[in-house]
Amino acid sequence: MENIELQKIKQRFSIIGNAPGLNRAIDIALQVAPTDLSVLITGESGVGKEVFPKIIHQFSSRKHGTYIAVNCGAIPEGTIDSELFGHEKGSFTGAYESRKGYFEVANGGTIFLDEIAELPLSTQVRLLRVLETGEFLKVGSSKVVKTNVRVIAATNVDIQHAIQEERFREDLFYRLNTVPIEIPPLRDRKEDIMLLFRKFAIDFAEKNRMPAITLSDDAMRILSNYRWPGHIRQLKNITEQISIIESKREITAEILQQYLPDYYESKLPALYDAIDQKTFATEREILYKILFDMKNDVNDLKKLVFEIMQHGPAAAEVHEGHASVIQKLYEDVDAVMTDEKAARKFEIIKPQSDNIQDTQEVFEESLSLADKEMELIIKALEKHHGKRKNAANELGISERTLYRKIKEYNIED
Repeated sequence: MENIELQKIKQRFSIIGNAPGLNRAIDIALQVAPTDLSVLITGESGVGKEVFPKIIHQFSSRKHGTYIAVNCGAIPEGTIDSELFGHEKGSFTGAYESRKGYFEVANGGTIFLDEIAELPLSTQVRLLRVLETGEFLKVGSSKVVKTNVRVIAATNVDIQHAIQEERFREDLFYRLNTVPIEIPPLRDRKEDIMLLFRKFAIDFAEKNRMPAITLSDDAMRILSNYRWPGHIRQLKNITEQISIIESKREITAEILQQYLPDYYESKLPALYDAIDQKTFATEREILYKILFDMKNDVNDLKKLVFEIMQHGPAAAEVHEGHASVIQKLYEDVDAVMTDEKAARKFEIIKPQSDNIQDTQEVFEESLSLADKEMELIIKALEKHHGKRKNAANELGISERTLYRKIKEYNIED
């Protein structure tokens, strides 16, 4: 397409910008216009998707037919079928007369279905039948109605994701997506941002009979680097806000930043939609990571202490900066191990493979039943001051049995 023709189309439909992605979208719209193929326009909310169905309609053989734009997200689910396909009198409460739907009214023309992903699944089935056969049924009617309508749809959501969540029919997507047109976001059209700003500023100034605002060099840089989540709508809104609120006509960077509260100089150009294995989703995960590292450090220290106690400091791999600390630790451990009482009281558990266990305090204790029985007899006799009868009652045995046990264990009264 020649540049002169492209500029004429932009002027006719009030399109501002020269970004390659924008020019490519216009070129596809002009190429598909003479056909009757279905078109699916995708792009984030506010990028100007509503202009392209008008281009397609005006450069098609249907340009003299009816053009209807329908916002599917603005119509309640209970009345969407009636709005699109019409209804018969008495088909539901409030249906006092028959009514034609958009598909019947736009026969021979074009219907633009904006926010197509908001259609209920039942309505999607009806729409698929219209696209495939050109036929539909009014609500409350069994009579087939034929129509010859070209459908252009648009959405700002990820249709593939909606299909996976079973919110959108896959067969309808492929039927609509015969020719896709993607509208680039404003953040990918940096060279167009200043053009749009000047256009909005001049239009607002002429409309309200005031001087147009301009930007300083720093403000222009901030305006171009901002991500513009609201795209063209947000840019126009902010331009009009500044024009009416600020008394100065040259806007500095400090003034502009007041209208861009979420602007940061270091804002990254890319957003992460998912969390990879090196990214923490919550503070809890960060805490878990710290505790896990601490546990590993403790285990390493246990292993090091064991090697020192077994073979001395020379056998352990010690960092140069920790040599004095390890030497002191070895001396302390060696002092404990040379103490005869401590040596009997403490037992170092030798690790199996890499699993290092804590030092445990182990008391030598007999598990013999005879020893336990003798100990209980002695305690009972001491408690009752040598009175065997009372001791036998305490132990739950006969006095004769107690006497025999005393002789057997050689217990002195």
